[in-house]
Amino acid sequence: MSSQPFHLAGVMGWPVAHSRSPLIHNYWLQKYGLTGSYVQLPVVPGTLGAAIAGLKALGFKGCNLTIPHKVDAMAFMDEVDPMARRMGAINTIVVQADGSLKGFNNDGYGYIQSLLDAKPDWRADAGPVTVLGAGGAARAVVLSLADRGATEIRLLNRSPAAAQALADEFGEVVKALPWADRHAALEGIALLVNTTSQGMHGNPALDLQLNALPTTALVSDVVYVPLETPLLQAAKSRGNPTVDGLGMLLNQARPAFEAWFGVLPDITPELRQMVEATL
Repeated sequence: MSSQPFHLAGVMGWPVAHSRSPLIHNYWLQKYGLTGSYVQLPVVPGTLGAAIAGLKALGFKGCNLTIPHKVDAMAFMDEVDPMARRMGAINTIVVQADGSLKGFNNDGYGYIQSLLDAKPDWRADAGPVTVLGAGGAARAVVLSLADRGATEIRLLNRSPAAAQALADEFGEVVKALPWADRHAALEGIALLVNTTSQGMHGNPALDLQLNALPTTALVSDVVYVPLETPLLQAAKSRGNPTVDGLGMLLNQARPAFEAWFGVLPDITPELRQMVEATL
């Protein structure tokens, strides 16, 4: 019998069948010669506490969290990383050596790294940033952009109260603007980010005119199904550099894998093609 430990991790969500995380982590387990598995953990809301408590007993190194568990899971942690605490959500649980549970949020890291992969000389302070949406992804994006030195973030959301709440919380760098001003809010910016579900498969395209957008501005979408959203298509056709949402997904997985299994994995072209083939 092999004495090598069996490495076990997974993703908790409801539903969870759509998650590409098992594909990513199982690829890396195989690539780095680790015995183990990364599995889907469909957890009904209301049973989250029991599911999280079971991680240690079942020998899991930890797990990822997806919708709708990212906020509620914080209550069941022994410790929450300061960045995750500021984001108000966690997407990764690590079972520590002593059995205690620590929560992290790697979404912001994944987002910034996806920009740097596409444009190594990218800087957060290159000019104003416009962010559409005010949900969990927007929190991660806005906070990490501010941390990287963004000087002006224009935040627009269909329900203005949510955008205003984020602006109030994150300070003067973030300015909430009315949704009606979204077309004009593109003027002079260096980066445009869509964190809404508009443009996602089965949803209407984002209603945004790009006339005022400088052609030098980087345009990014956190949606990755489809890989090229109508927004990215429109931006590309007018000459803007673009970044799809798959980079964020792949990059946020790296620190989680390292925390569980002790190896910081690489995003290979083969892995990216494998995931793209399922979209």
